[in-house]
Amino acid sequence: MAPLPSLDGIVSVADCIRRNAVDPEIADKPFLRLDDFALSHAEFAEASARLAALLQERRDPTRPFHLGILLENVPEYLIAFGACALAGATAVGINPIQRGASLLRDILHTDCQFLLTAPAHHDLLRPIWSELDLSRERTWITRAHALGDVSPGAEFGEDFSEALTSVTGVDLSGPSVDPDAPYILVFTSGTTGAPKGVQISQSRMLSTGEKIGALMEVDREGCGYLAMPLFHANSQQCGFMPALLQGASLGLIRRFSRSRWLSDIRRYGVTYFNYTGKPLSFILTTRRSSDDRENPLRIAYGNEGSSRILDEFSERFGCRIIDGFGATEGGFGFARAPTDPANSVGRPPPEVHILSPEGARRPPGILDAHGRVQNPDEAIGEIVNTAGFGKFEGYYRNPEATAERTRGGMYWSGDFGFQDADGFLYFTGRDISWIRVDGENFLARPIEDILQRHPDIYLCAVYAVPDRDAGDRVMATVVLAEEAIFDGQVFADFLESEEDCSPKWWPTFVRIATRIPQTATHKILKRELRTQGFSPQRVADPIFHKVRGESFYRVFDDAAYRDLRDAFLARGRGHLL
Repeated sequence: MAPLPSLDGIVSVADCIRRNAVDPEIADKPFLRLDDFALSHAEFAEASARLAALLQERRDPTRPFHLGILLENVPEYLIAFGACALAGATAVGINPIQRGASLLRDILHTDCQFLLTAPAHHDLLRPIWSELDLSRERTWITRAHALGDVSPGAEFGEDFSEALTSVTGVDLSGPSVDPDAPYILVFTSGTTGAPKGVQISQSRMLSTGEKIGALMEVDREGCGYLAMPLFHANSQQCGFMPALLQGASLGLIRRFSRSRWLSDIRRYGVTYFNYTGKPLSFILTTRRSSDDRENPLRIAYGNEGSSRILDEFSERFGCRIIDGFGATEGGFGFARAPTDPANSVGRPPPEVHILSPEGARRPPGILDAHGRVQNPDEAIGEIVNTAGFGKFEGYYRNPEATAERTRGGMYWSGDFGFQDADGFLYFTGRDISWIRVDGENFLARPIEDILQRHPDIYLCAVYAVPDRDAGDRVMATVVLAEEAIFDGQVFADFLESEEDCSPKWWPTFVRIATRIPQTATHKILKRELRTQGFSPQRVADPIFHKVRGESFYRVFDDAAYRDLRDAFLARGRGHLL
């Protein structure tokens, strides 16, 4: 392992960028690579300083100093992170999967006075552009790494390269920055009112990057691989920051591709890889080759991998995997040990407990021979850091949500689970209204609003059911108008036509009910629906499902359920059914 650079005097991300620009052991080393493009640490620092100067020159001091970034994983995304660090600005990673009103809400709520985007996102912005509070001189279109037609976007703002060339007198020293001020806003989900953006300071980015980098043994000769989207905290804190701190390199890909993954690992010389959600499972679907282990990858760090997937991936590609459990907010985090029970997420720190809504500790879960909890009503509760807030620094412009998350001086995660008699934690799902698909959290309410636009649906409930690999799938129970008949193709066409319906929001299962269980005050009992799930033994109503790769919904019969149940059992997730 190469000697690690000194972190003495490094209290901000800006300090780290400046150090790398002049350290003779780091400055000329490649930092960012995308295909045949490469940028050294010194060149990254200069590009970041130039954009920082542009931000300072054109900022409106009466508005929050926020730069929205709507890009794929290209070098300009990380240059924007660098610029915000040097200028003392806040970077807002905008999720390109959002559509229509949801995308508009995210940009407006986070007070972006600048926007950096690319021609590929022109069609996303065009329907909402007139409602955005953005000027041409503060909107930039980067075409340096664009694929396909590079002309769209000219009506929105300036060419990014031309705007940068107008900057003179670039000074890497820049202004002094507050390391505890918000540096990055990361969206976790939206509520029926304002969305929630987690505030992350430069000091938190440093401490998390240092911790994760140490776990992955990142050194100056290492190389990471940024395949997870850069609007996600996983890429920011587990990919970008360890490389920046240790003077390592990073290989980029615009969007995750299972077919390109191994060739990129070899081409870039990748030694560590961060992931969230199911990319390991997707990679394992590629054709196995006798030389799969002939690659430089040493370690992967992420979350939501099942034991079977982790073991198979490690064996096939000859690397070590650390699978952790935590939250974007930073309220707590810990990793599984190889000897931990297969279906658990590990043993949490002693201050993390399972609590009832009133704050009482839940008793341990009693497991049967198949690992299924026998006393769920007693054992399952919310996962809470009872010692404080961890690294959580609050939600931007959402004091109500911050107060709810930190009530009683504790961090309430919104995640549910139980602990066994030995203290191992078993994750059972998100807050009943929360859904996590492919590593992304979102609420059920916006999906319900979309479904109720369908002319034949007058009542619906959307909730999470377990996925066979990791995380959740979306399930909807709907009550149709009288005499209406559910048509799987028509329903799929309807979802496709709704511009603000993200592909991840599409229900995998649709239950056609004559009634939905409700309380006396007409509140839908989602816990009951979720318990019934998609099992034909527990649900008399017809269920339709969408098979991966198909564009319509088909009947989910007993044979389809048996096939899916077998898939759950094969992946060690049968206890979730």
